[in-house]
Amino acid sequence: MLAVVPLPAITLADLDGDPKLSPKRYAGYFEHFGYEYSPVVQPADVFLAREKGDCDDYAALADRVLAPKGYGTRLIQVRVAGLTVDHVVCYVNEAKAYLDYNNRAVFLTLTHAGATIREIATKVAKSFDANWTSASEFTYKENRKQWLATVVKTDPPERDPVAGQSGAVKIRLDF
Repeated sequence: MLAVVPLPAITLADLDGDPKLSPKRYAGYFEHFGYEYSPVVQPADVFLAREKGDCDDYAALADRVLAPKGYGTRLIQVRVAGLTVDHVVCYVNEAKAYLDYNNRAVFLTLTHAGATIREIATKVAKSFDANWTSASEFTYKENRKQWLATVVKTDPPERDPVAGQSGAVKIRLDF
C-alpha cells in the first residue's frame, strides 16, 4: 500500500537558494496554496509555512526573491470598482508580464501587459471583468509600503508617471 506523504513547506531559504528561480518557476511553488485575506502583509516565512495568504503576500514575496536574482520587479496595487479590497501584482520587466496570485494554479502563470501603471491596471481590472479607478506603484521593505506613483484612470494618460520611475516631486522648504 502506498502512503501519501505531504511535502514539506517551501522556505524563504529554498527560494533564495534556488539558482534557477524565474518568475514562472516562482509561480509554480504556489499552485497548492490557499487563499486567505489579511489586511496586512504576512511575514514571508509565515506565508510560506501556512501555505495560504492573499495577493499582497504573494507579490511582496515575489519582489523580495526575484529582484536579487536580477529581475526588475515592480509592485502595483490596483483599486478595482466593485471589489472591497485592492488587488496587488508583481510586474516583472524582463517578462513584460505580472505575477498574479489569482493565476498561480493555471497554465499561464504570468499575465502579459504593457509596462505602464495604466496598462497593468487595465489588464488586472479586465481579469475581474470590472473597471479600475486608480493604481499605485509601491515598494515593500521592512514591513512598510512606500508609495512611489499613483495613476487615476480619469486623468489624461500624458500625466502618468514614467513606468518604473517614482512620480514623487522633491520639495525644499526654507524657513
